[in-house]
Amino acid sequence: MLETALTTFTTFFAVIGPVEAAVLLSSLTPNMTRAERRAITIKAVFIATLIVLAFALFGGPILRQLGVSLAALQTAGGIILLIIALDMTLSKRPATPALSAKESEEAEDKAERHAEIAVFPLATPLLAGPGAMTSAIVLAAGAEGDPALLAAVIGAMLAVMFLTLMLLLAAHEVHQLLGVTARKVIVRVSGVLLAALAVQSIFDGLGDAKIFG
Repeated sequence: MLETALTTFTTFFAVIGPVEAAVLLSSLTPNMTRAERRAITIKAVFIATLIVLAFALFGGPILRQLGVSLAALQTAGGIILLIIALDMTLSKRPATPALSAKESEEAEDKAERHAEIAVFPLATPLLAGPGAMTSAIVLAAGAEGDPALLAAVIGAMLAVMFLTLMLLLAAHEVHQLLGVTARKVIVRVSGVLLAALAVQSIFDGLGDAKIFG
């Protein structure tokens, strides 16, 4: 149970990237007051948490109705996570679902109301992006219906989202505290950890499928 919780926490921390999310929030809301940023942050994390929980609780059953096996899900999810991990590790800039300068300007122009910024790009795709959704399904499916293991998975997910909330609330402070080098190191290390977890998921999926005998 502890191992499951630690694996889930590590995976989600790497996929969501709370530090990178805090940096992006700071760049999207430079002229807003602390109260305004707080309202946006709480709404964004709440929406992202609901999305992740929905995929964790209902993503697996829906896929089973479609005839997708756990082995196939683990393998496919591992491949997707590996691609994300390689992008995080090898890219020249932090690999978050960040917007370009032009896209950021368009987003801010379009999102004059705080609710719009909270939903896009913060809640999705930054926090609850494809990687987080895939991770939720794969990790929840790995519990194999065990209530204790599923509770550990969900608890670890909520822990990461809570940590994300705390970092986003302190976005400007985090941005000032971390230099460019420190942010790059965090992204690279997270990418390596995520790659290892992704490869293990692929191995587990192929092993359960018994493709190689």
